[in-house]
Amino acid sequence: MFRRKDTEPGRPAVGEKAPESPLSRPSSESKPMQTELPRRTVDIPTGPLAPPAASVEAARSQAAAQAGEGKRLIVGQGISLSGEITACDRLVVEGSVQVTLNETRAIEITETGRFTNGKAEVEEAEISGVYEGDLTVRKRLLIRSTGRVQGTVRYGELEIERGGRLSGSVSMLES
Repeated sequence: MFRRKDTEPGRPAVGEKAPESPLSRPSSESKPMQTELPRRTVDIPTGPLAPPAASVEAARSQAAAQAGEGKRLIVGQGISLSGEITACDRLVVEGSVQVTLNETRAIEITETGRFTNGKAEVEEAEISGVYEGDLTVRKRLLIRSTGRVQGTVRYGELEIERGGRLSGSVSMLES
């Protein structure tokens, strides 16, 4: 069924020897054929070169300033933290903290957050949960309707939503 024809042109018949071609015959006169192929160089893909560390840090701080976030620490719900926090742009408390804040720009305590037995000196504060301790807010203190602040409180500006509570020693900062 799939057999070659005995008399196919260009092919020897069954039992015949194929004639030798000039290319297949070794000859002392002819030189072996060598093909010159161009050499290929290997291209290994690489990522972009890393910029110097100083420019990376500058880009990060610029991006953070544009985003308004900077160095942000979030204490998640169900997490307890105690100690001292320094050089934090924004502290977000969803869990429970007993800390002293130094060089912190802003604090946000969510409805589930508790800041107890602590001390904080910040630019801005937004309290929706519980704050107990010493609190100094140089600019704006906002106590949301679910917020409760108790202790020694000093502020530049004060805003309390209906339902929010403030108790203890409260005084306004001098300009």
